[in-house]
Amino acid sequence: MKTGELIDEVASLPIEERARVVDTLLRSLNTPDSAIDAVWLETAQHRLAELRQGHVKAIPGEAVFERIRQQYNK
Repeated sequence: MKTGELIDEVASLPIEERARVVDTLLRSLNTPDSAIDAVWLETAQHRLAELRQGHVKAIPGEAVFERIRQQYNK
């Protein structure tokens, strides 16, 4: 199978399957480091705890992207 055919076939998959293919390919390029993964997990858990305890306020994703668009469209 040629690369273009493979890309077309993968692009026709449901989004969950495409995400799985992308994740697998990225992991094959950049082997995960369990020490780094552990630090990221600890950070994510800490941030989730802060959010649940009301120490920080969530910002909707669309608001974040709008702020970025405004900043770079100047």
